[in-house]
Amino acid sequence: MRQQLGSCVTDVSHWCTARRLQLNSDKTEAIWIGSPSKAAINKLTPQDRPLTVSNDTRIDSADVVRDLGVFLDTELSMRQHIAKVAAACFYHVRRLRQIRRRVGQAVTTRLVLAMITSRLDYCNLVLAGLPQHTLEPLQKVQNSAARLIFNLSRHDHISPSLLQLHWLPVQAGIQYKLCSLMYGVHNNRCPSYISDVVQSTKTASTRGRLRSAETTDYVLPRLRTKLAERGFSYVGPAAWNRLPESIRRTSSQAAFKRQLKTFYSVTLLTLLYEHLM
Repeated sequence: MRQQLGSCVTDVSHWCTARRLQLNSDKTEAIWIGSPSKAAINKLTPQDRPLTVSNDTRIDSADVVRDLGVFLDTELSMRQHIAKVAAACFYHVRRLRQIRRRVGQAVTTRLVLAMITSRLDYCNLVLAGLPQHTLEPLQKVQNSAARLIFNLSRHDHISPSLLQLHWLPVQAGIQYKLCSLMYGVHNNRCPSYISDVVQSTKTASTRGRLRSAETTDYVLPRLRTKLAERGFSYVGPAAWNRLPESIRRTSSQAAFKRQLKTFYSVTLLTLLYEHLM
């Protein structure tokens, strides 16, 4: 495996050289990704982890790498990414709390959207399939931001504030983006590298005569691991299939997003009602 990866990096280096580019080994990192229960990952010794390119260049292995602002760890648990995003957001919450009384609620809302909510929404699709307790730090950030806007104490219930701001909880926000992407797939508005990983029940050969083939459902693949179920091929159809058929058949994308947000807002209202009862 190490030799194959080394050969792959060598090919990339040759491709760069042919185009008058240089692969900077000092800025290149390698990461081994796998489940901790897999014996192959556990058998890797510190001497096995670095990669060697054809020109004897050594590329060290890292436990966490950053790609387009997303921190990926060896187990793809995303805990490092969530911790760093939460820390950056709480830093801005503390800074904004110092000027909250001077700027007022309207300006505070705009600053929160620009400095905090944008970080929570950035690339949040990579968090799809994670359990709620893993996403809890991000939900605490959102709750703190809402309390900052309305100048609430930590003991005040946060759901009414989220509804007033038209904010979806972190988990619901991820599902919202998944369904929006699936709407593009369903209406042929996505690139092939996205649409090819999911399959409609209408085109599935094994379901041609079943009732599910007459709906807008998508096939849920049978996967062996929980890590595989976090891929778009599974979480995308799973989120889409949970939507009412009337929402899925909406012809306009703008109308679809409005109905989709209302659908998740009603879920939040239901939770709020159960809490008050």
